[in-house]
Amino acid sequence: MTTPPIRPPEAPLDMPEQALKGKGQSQCGASRSHYWRKWLISLSSLVLIGYLGWLMFRVLNVSGMTGLEWSLLFLFLVNIGWIGFAFCSAVAGFLVTLLASRHGVRSPEDNGLSTRTAILFPVYNESVEDVFATVKATASALASRAPGHFECFILSDSTNPDVALMEEAAIERLQAEMPEACPIYYRRRTINIARKSGNIHDFVSRWGARYDFMLIFDADSYMDADTLIELAKRMEENPETGLIQTVPRLIGGESLFARSQQFAASVYGPLLGRGISWWAQDEGNYWGHNAIIRLRAFAEAAGLPVMPGRAPFGGHILSHDFVEAALLRRAGWKVVIAPDLVGSYEEGPPTIIDLTIRDRRWCQGNLQHSAVLARAHGLTFTNRLHFMVGIMSYLASPLWLVLILVGMALSLQNRFFRPDYFTDNPSLVPNWPVIDPVLALNVFLATMAILLLPKLFGVIASIIRPAGGVRLSALQLFFGSLLETLISALVAPILMAAQTSSVISILTGQDTGWAPQKRDSDGYDIASVARRHAFTTILGILLTLSALVISTVFAAWLAPATFGMVFSIPLSWWLGRKVADTSVVARLLNTPETARQPESFIHAIANRDALFDLEPVSLVDLISRPEHLTARNRIPDGHWPLSESDVHVPLAVASAKLQKSGDLPTILSRLTPAEKMALINSPELIRQTGDRLSDEGGQTRKTAELAL
Repeated sequence: MTTPPIRPPEAPLDMPEQALKGKGQSQCGASRSHYWRKWLISLSSLVLIGYLGWLMFRVLNVSGMTGLEWSLLFLFLVNIGWIGFAFCSAVAGFLVTLLASRHGVRSPEDNGLSTRTAILFPVYNESVEDVFATVKATASALASRAPGHFECFILSDSTNPDVALMEEAAIERLQAEMPEACPIYYRRRTINIARKSGNIHDFVSRWGARYDFMLIFDADSYMDADTLIELAKRMEENPETGLIQTVPRLIGGESLFARSQQFAASVYGPLLGRGISWWAQDEGNYWGHNAIIRLRAFAEAAGLPVMPGRAPFGGHILSHDFVEAALLRRAGWKVVIAPDLVGSYEEGPPTIIDLTIRDRRWCQGNLQHSAVLARAHGLTFTNRLHFMVGIMSYLASPLWLVLILVGMALSLQNRFFRPDYFTDNPSLVPNWPVIDPVLALNVFLATMAILLLPKLFGVIASIIRPAGGVRLSALQLFFGSLLETLISALVAPILMAAQTSSVISILTGQDTGWAPQKRDSDGYDIASVARRHAFTTILGILLTLSALVISTVFAAWLAPATFGMVFSIPLSWWLGRKVADTSVVARLLNTPETARQPESFIHAIANRDALFDLEPVSLVDLISRPEHLTARNRIPDGHWPLSESDVHVPLAVASAKLQKSGDLPTILSRLTPAEKMALINSPELIRQTGDRLSDEGGQTRKTAELAL
């Protein structure tokens, strides 16, 4: 059997950088969406906000509005506006669920494919066993169900030398085992420019013309073969469509926190996805993975510019997906969300700490979108709405905290400053400042309703339209929803504090960097959790003590927000521990994906065992044993994106250090990880180093022989 190529022949596709200030020109003749749905959702949200704002105004306006009361009302309107819009979108999703017919995935025999799709796996220092097992499972399924129409392409941006060498051993194993009907290719970039978006750009500009579509996986994505085939069919049948985004469900959660997130995504997520799809229509969004993209459209319209200024707002665009969707729409291509497609999954963060680490990166990306909004011309109203929703998802946390602080200041004012019961106007009756308890209760109940009703809608929709044909009992869904609501209520204040800290650090100019997501965990030790949540705990204690100074009633009112903060350390530690599948808690949080695991996930997990015995070649052996270097010469990518005047500093420094005398392990110990990666990516430097050391060794032996 001949060894398959590590990369296919290059087929360049030009992907020019798009100017944000340019105007989009329709290149495919796609019609625009009907705007009445967007206006209906927007007007419904405004009506809801106006009603709640009027109630709150009447609650606060006891004897005239003070500055603090106006501030409290403004903050309430901003925060309730964000929640009200999500509520109206959820109502739309609920109605669509009840009324829509079922389509989903057709059988693989329907309408054979005539196109070729690249399934991309961008990785960055990820677990090699996990990712390559998923690649193998995906390629195996497609080789039997759609031979010749899909190719898997692992796009590595790994910067850890040990991970890079492990990836090389894994791709050798996979290529030796896999059939030719769905080949697996591998490319590791020599220079990591623009993070994930730059990784995809490199693929498009070098191999884009080879394929009709590309389907993006994340490192923790899983997709059934039938779903992948259905996505390619829909792209073939709709030449005006540039992108189709699935609504992934969470899977594989082992901790109590992950299980609760998984339950929420399974029961409430599809409802929200249908709502967004209904009002966005052909102006949907892109979430960076589990989506299929028309390569010609992407290359022509979605080349990302570099933002002026320095990080965190300047530089390369961090959350590239929203911007790419907006640029596709600006060029006239349809961007569609497909909530009817099952068979799309991803893993969620196993702990609160892992969620906050990921959120920190997402927070910077979403806040950077404010600079995109300020500069971009020609974007549709809907795409601007997507941007605003993303920005508000992180600004909401500090705004809620400020709302609490303003409410506390207002209570302190009423507690310690004597009000004027008798005005200048003569009256036999004093002007007692009394808050109407009925109005205050109405505001509270209405706020709780718009927060909790979408959860109830999700439960009802799951009973009526079970996902994947797996019907869970109504009783289990109801009590599972209660448990998930309790957990989310405890976690929400912790996330509020973490996101507030992230927003502050970003606004003060701190860049998030680029770190791989932790995928599997049995939680953190209690000391690590305590360090991570120390600020949150202190904030909760301070808020509680301040509330008690005002009154015990105010402290009780604030308790739902402060309880989770005060006990954030034990809560985070407990929720991050693995939970047994047989436990009552796990059974309550059961989902269709845990009751009947999808084939794509089962096969990927099964493939991991076969990759645990990988034995990568060491860097010492690559240099000292020429046969190893010859065997892997086909793997490194010879493409160095440098101009004639540019010097790759890590490679140059590594070359200089390798000229120093000494034994090989000592010489290699002087190299930094970046310099080792440059060496691994340069077979020529490895060969030169090996030749030099061999010559020096031969010269040493010859000198010793002459001395004897």
